Parts: sequence; C-alpha cells; structure tokens
Amino acid sequence: MFISKQNNIRWGWLIVACIIVLAAIFAGISKYDIPVYLYLQSYDCKIWHWFAKIFEGKVWVIVFGLATVLIYLKKTYESRNDPTTHMHWFNVKFLFKDAYAKLKNSNAFLVLCSLCLSGVIVEILKVIIGRARPVFFDTFGIVGFFPWTAEWAFNSMPSGHTALSFAGLVMLGMLMPRFKWLTWTLAILIAVSRVAIGAHWPTDVLLGAFVGMVAADFVLAIVQKINN
Repeated sequence: MFISKQNNIRWGWLIVACIIVLAAIFAGISKYDIPVYLYLQSYDCKIWHWFAKIFEGKVWVIVFGLATVLIYLKKTYESRNDPTTHMHWFNVKFLFKDAYAKLKNSNAFLVLCSLCLSGVIVEILKVIIGRARPVFFDTFGIVGFFPWTAEWAFNSMPSGHTALSFAGLVMLGMLMPRFKWLTWTLAILIAVSRVAIGAHWPTDVLLGAFVGMVAADFVLAIVQKINN
C-alpha cells in the first residue's frame, strides 16, 4: 500500500493517506457514523458473528505464533549437526540472532511481526482516544469520548479485530501477490462484520484498517532493510 518495489516507505503517499483518513474520521464522527452503523446493522446475520469468532485478534496471534515456533524448531532440527546450535542454551544473544537468521524469510514470522506491531499501536490508541462503544448508543442513546481509560466499554476506537486482520492479510497479500484480491476482500469483510454485529462504529474499523496496513508496510520495509 505505502511501500515501493524496493521496500521503501512512500512517505508522501502515507502523509496524504493520513490526512484523508483523519478527514474521513472527523466526518464520520460528526455526521455519518450513526446512519452507516444503523444501515449495516440491518444486515446483521450469523455469518458476521462467525467472522468475529474465527478472526479474533488472539486467534491470529496464536496461529501465526505457533507457525513461527514450528518453523524455527524445524530449521533448528535440520541444522542439528551444526556445532554452533549447541550454544543456544548458553548464549542468549546468539539465540536471538540465530532465531532471526532462521525466521527472517518466513512468511509466518513477518505476519506475526505485523500482528504484534499493530496490536501494540491499537492498544495505545484505544486508551488515548477512549471512545464509547456502540452498545451505549443502542441502550442509552449515548455517544462520546472518555480519554485515558483502559475500560473495555470505552475502547471502541480503533477496532482491534480489524487492525490485526488487515495487518495479517495485507502482509500475506504482499508476500503472495497472486492472492492479494482474496486477502483484501477478506479483510474488508471482517471490517464490515465488526460494524454489522454492533461491536464498532464505522470510523473505528476505518482507523483499525489503516493501522493494520501501515504496520504491515513498516514491518516488511524494516525487515527487508535489515536483511539487506
């Protein structure tokens, strides 16, 4: 999205995208969030709830975390005759260097890094922004922001499900361009599902999607730069 073929961040594009996203969020909060939210909720069905369960944030992390560990163990086993592998339990610095050397070209590792980065950013933004979840609007007709709170009820923006899904799927799309249409389609459907089931406002998923995309781009750019 914001990364060139040489794996450099296109800062001009990123700045323009930030301005557009912020403008869209401002417009959504002031006028469009409620009508779009009510419209999408009218299409609530079981399939959206399945999306919520299957693509939950912790599921993404567990799946790609396990995949990364298995890849590392496999490569460690394959290099068991290498005498340097016996240093693993005595040299922590070597352990991390060796792990990175074995995982740096692994798709699972890159996806996991994207998930972790987007997850950290999302949790920080949730606390800073402190947006009330749609449940308050559904029940009491209340909307608003309560910054600097870690309470779940006031951590609506950005959507964690959406951020992690975009981080993982956008990264997979960059690593496997042939399936980019599929990964992007799935990411968008996951974002829509968060609004349809009443878990988030439309601008929550917009910001979450943006965070996920940027996280994926930065991880790929940084890892490729380190490797080179």
